[in-house]
Amino acid sequence: MTLPRLIARRQALHSACALAAACLGGAALGTPTLALASPTGGATVKWPQVQLLDGGQFGPAQAQGKHVIVVFWATFCPFCLRHNAHIEKLRQAVVGRPIEILTVAQDRQAQAVRDYMQKNRYGFAVTLDHTAMAAALSARKVIPLTYVVGPNSRVVHTIPGEMFEEDVMEWRTLG
Repeated sequence: MTLPRLIARRQALHSACALAAACLGGAALGTPTLALASPTGGATVKWPQVQLLDGGQFGPAQAQGKHVIVVFWATFCPFCLRHNAHIEKLRQAVVGRPIEILTVAQDRQAQAVRDYMQKNRYGFAVTLDHTAMAAALSARKVIPLTYVVGPNSRVVHTIPGEMFEEDVMEWRTLG
């Protein structure tokens, strides 16, 4: 997915919402600021070694030579719920490809995250080590927050907010 195409889709969505609000007598939403605007200039990620919810580990060895999609989310976030459904669909589509999906739950209770994962039938990797991952990628407070990191450990895209399924699924061609 090219960044200009993603920005154009988001602008169209914001415009449609503003038009709907105006037609319904509500205040216009105004011109959105697209914080998503650019990749972070190819910043290099120093992968921390983190514990996964299933007992496994994720670190530099798991990221080496692969595209890594990292998503920050929380169980209480309705936007994350929809976004994570797209991430799960992507996970199933990229089995056997050089693409890793690592998600970072901002919740503190491991059992709440396990219950969420089971209820929604998600199988992607999850770490609760938000501090280490935020230090490696970003301290931004928006969720969901998605990063695409290239096989050279350089950030390719930083995308705040919920994404369309079509945009997420385009990443199955990475690698």
